[in-house]
Amino acid sequence: MNPASSAIAKRQFLSVAIADAAMLHATAMPFIVGGGLFVPTADAYRLGDEVLVMLQLPGDEAATPVAAKVVWITPQGNRRGSAPGIGIQFQDASDALRERLGEVQEESLGEAETYTM
Repeated sequence: MNPASSAIAKRQFLSVAIADAAMLHATAMPFIVGGGLFVPTADAYRLGDEVLVMLQLPGDEAATPVAAKVVWITPQGNRRGSAPGIGIQFQDASDALRERLGEVQEESLGEAETYTM
């Protein structure tokens, strides 16, 4: 294995289905610049890995593709007992996607609790 290749982030695909506003609220990582989500997974990722996320929101017929980068890792078997997964930072979320994320939260949580990026 070439040592230089280990520093290159790998590109992967994720399918993320948000069932409802409560799930979006639970997985949102609004403190990440540009917005992001926590995605529960036992799959191995590295910080900096690029992922293409097919994001399915409630009521949407089709998933929306959005490029993202892994910026957070919660490993399996962590001390806190938290679910393993990754935090992804949106790299090119459109204004339409940002608006749709806010709409999903408004539907059941009220405007004060909406997703902000």
